[in-house]
Amino acid sequence: MFNLNKFISEHVTQRSKSLFTSDIEANRNKLVEEIEGRSVLVIGGAGSIGSQFIRSVCQFKPAKLVVVDLSENGLALLTRDLRSTYGMYVPQDYRTYTLNFADPIFERIFREEKGFDIVANFSAHKHVRSEKDKYSVQALLENNDIKAKRLLDLLCEFPPRHFFCVSTDKAANPVNIMGASKRVMEDLIMAYADRFPVTTARFANVAFSNGSLPLSFLDRIMSKQPLVAPSDVRRYFVSPEESGQICMLACILGKSGEVFFPKLREDDMKTFSEICDRFITAMGYEKREFDNDEDAKRFAAEMPYDTKVWPVVYSKSDTTGEKSFEEFYVPGEKLNLSRFQSLGVIEESKHRPIGEVNAFFEKLETLFANPNFTKEEVVEALKAFIPNFEHEEKGRNLDQKM
Repeated sequence: MFNLNKFISEHVTQRSKSLFTSDIEANRNKLVEEIEGRSVLVIGGAGSIGSQFIRSVCQFKPAKLVVVDLSENGLALLTRDLRSTYGMYVPQDYRTYTLNFADPIFERIFREEKGFDIVANFSAHKHVRSEKDKYSVQALLENNDIKAKRLLDLLCEFPPRHFFCVSTDKAANPVNIMGASKRVMEDLIMAYADRFPVTTARFANVAFSNGSLPLSFLDRIMSKQPLVAPSDVRRYFVSPEESGQICMLACILGKSGEVFFPKLREDDMKTFSEICDRFITAMGYEKREFDNDEDAKRFAAEMPYDTKVWPVVYSKSDTTGEKSFEEFYVPGEKLNLSRFQSLGVIEESKHRPIGEVNAFFEKLETLFANPNFTKEEVVEALKAFIPNFEHEEKGRNLDQKM
């Protein structure tokens, strides 16, 4: 039987235990003090990172846990997993709701609950493929930024003790609209830092997360399909467990306005093709590399079920928004690399006053109100707000690739 967690530990992160174990143990008393007996709201809690955040927080016994997500199936899977895991603490007051956090019913729930001690928002468009045209760009910015602002305004009615909103390494020197949207989100939440404590985290790819390329390796093996991967894109990786832990640590231990990131070495980065090679070997196959999709698909369709080889297609990245490497911070951001063993902290960075943020959001909404707006106009608006946003349109997106 293939053990995914073991594969991630041995062949992706190459860590036998979580990177953040020492920091969790060193701060256990503070985590207990801030979580035990508290009320927790997790938005986007059925996703890969949100669900891991819930698992991390539940170890410290909150009194109430409310989870909101658009995926009804995802919430069912989350609940079954929590209820079926030996030693997992699930609060007596545990509720899930299938709804959008921008819906009026969400506001009603929030007001009738009179807020929550801890609020974490994981609802986000996270894929580079989310910028294929003007419609996908509008949906991305609506979710990652415009609706997030409405949430912050709502939180002002009953300010939480801790508010966390997940960011991405792609917010540092962004080259795609998804990364730019997260950079805008960082400026947005920091503008509320004097109203309640806000923190965020930029971190690496979550190995085998929902919708990720590595997770597709499992699906394609089961469907007798070739595996594909870029050979020139290098990424940092954390395990699913680590993704939830870094968010919990940032949320609870961070000071208002801080950005957390994992302390990883440059030689920790791996290419997707390298991970694919290791995956094929771990599954008991040898790879057969093809130069084009059609030949690989034909080979996969015709190979016997007891085959010892598996077709792969590796290629250079040629789609809009792909960055060849990752980075967690940019010049001008004040770093503290000594507070935690495994976490770096951006303690001071330049963020916009609320007036500038509001003006940008008004510009965005005015743009979207025009039925004839273009993707290029959105890019220009983002460039005006984020001077180091270097977007290159290549005319090809990930939905056009296998």
